Amino acid sequence: MAEEARDGGAPAKQGDRKATILRAAIEVFATKGYQGCRIADVAREAKVAYGLVYHYFKNKDELLQSVFRAGWEIFVTELRAAVARGQTLEERVGGIAEVCFEAYRRDPRAVRVLVIQVARSPAVGGRNRQNAFEEIIRICAQVFVDAKVGGELRPDFDPSLCAFLFFGALEMGLTAMLMGGSGEPDPGALERAKRQVVESFLSGVENPEAAWKRNRSGTRSRAAKHA
Repeated sequence: MAEEARDGGAPAKQGDRKATILRAAIEVFATKGYQGCRIADVAREAKVAYGLVYHYFKNKDELLQSVFRAGWEIFVTELRAAVARGQTLEERVGGIAEVCFEAYRRDPRAVRVLVIQVARSPAVGGRNRQNAFEEIIRICAQVFVDAKVGGELRPDFDPSLCAFLFFGALEMGLTAMLMGGSGEPDPGALERAKRQVVESFLSGVENPEAAWKRNRSGTRSRAAKHA
């Protein structure tokens, strides 16, 4: 026991148990929904004692909030990285969409919980949820602020409103996939949905002059390849 404590074995084991419970909660919330889920269901899915779930989480609300925080932190980190990699409005908007749809491809049940259960449930603390969504909107808004400064965004458009509209388009795009799909997501359908969200959104907010220049540049590149 002394060796295990010294090597960090016990804390690691506790962390593993908590992670197991969180994963089980995702599975149960995704299949039964927040209202239909019981702590006993989570314990059964995690294959742990009923009381152990209460050792880490005081109730079902706290369990859902923990699932939300864990998933959201990863999502925001990946979102910031995608924005940092992009240079143009098209690249950044495409990068944000890629993060969202790739998250669904990688872990559809977790995305189902975040989009269907958390975003539409009063169970997650209102202020915590509001802060999380405001953070996403700020990231997106900065993309459109930069695009407006660079002449890529229509000059009469409000970057903040663009951010809300874009995030809403992504959320509804994912919702359509979640509500219409069953089992593992089809990669081809995901790619088509992502492309449709990005292209339909950009066609509405991109400065026509910037779009013309981009299309002209693409035409030149294609012509050069065939020369």
